[in-house]
Amino acid sequence: MRIGIIACETFRRELEMIIQGDEDIVHKEYLEFGLHEYPEELKKAVVDKVNSLEGKVDAVLLGYGICQSLKDITKKMRVPTVQLKEDDCIGVLITSEEYERERKICAGTMFHTPAFCEMGEAWFEKDMRKKMSEEQMKDFLDQGYDTMWFLRTLFNGYSRTLFIDTGIGDREHYLALSREFAAKLDMRHECRDGTLDVIRDALRRTKELATA
Repeated sequence: MRIGIIACETFRRELEMIIQGDEDIVHKEYLEFGLHEYPEELKKAVVDKVNSLEGKVDAVLLGYGICQSLKDITKKMRVPTVQLKEDDCIGVLITSEEYERERKICAGTMFHTPAFCEMGEAWFEKDMRKKMSEEQMKDFLDQGYDTMWFLRTLFNGYSRTLFIDTGIGDREHYLALSREFAAKLDMRHECRDGTLDVIRDALRRTKELATA
C-alpha cells in the first residue's frame, strides 16, 4: 500500500505523530499556512500537488478542511483522495461540534493550536510585510505603527485566546507561548484538550480507499 499526504503546515506536528513508523506512507508534503486567503491559489496548489502523485501512490490524504474554497475539490483529483470534512483546522482538531460550542461560548476567540502558538506575532508581521510594498511598510513604521498595533487592530473585538492541547510535543512550551500572546493583546486565556481522532479516521479511510 502506498499512501501520500498533502497537508497544511498547521497539521504537520499532529500528522507526524500519527504516522510515525507507518511504512504505508511513501510521500508527505506540507504547504505553507495562509494559502486559504487566496482561494484560487489554494485550489490550484492542492490539485497540482495531488495529481503530481499519479502513479506514485494508491491514495492521498488531503490534510485540509474545506477552508471556504475546497468543497468537492477531490472531484478534480486524478488520484483517489480523502478530504477532511470539517470547515478548517480548528474544527479538525476539536471536532465541528465542539468548534461550534466554543464559538457560542465566546464569538471573539483566537483558537491557538500548537502550530499557531509557534507562529505567534512573527507570522502576522511576515504576512503584513508580504502584503505591503517596501514603501508602504516604511511609511507605516515612520508613522509610529508597529506589529503590535497591527495585531491589536486585527483582533479588535476578540476577548479570549483558547489554547488547544493536541497532545503533541512540549505542552508547557506551547501553553507559555499561548499565554504570552493573550497577555500582549489583553485577552483572557483558557485551554482545552483537542483530539487527533478526526485525522486518524481520515487516514483509516485513505487506506481503505487505497485497497478498494
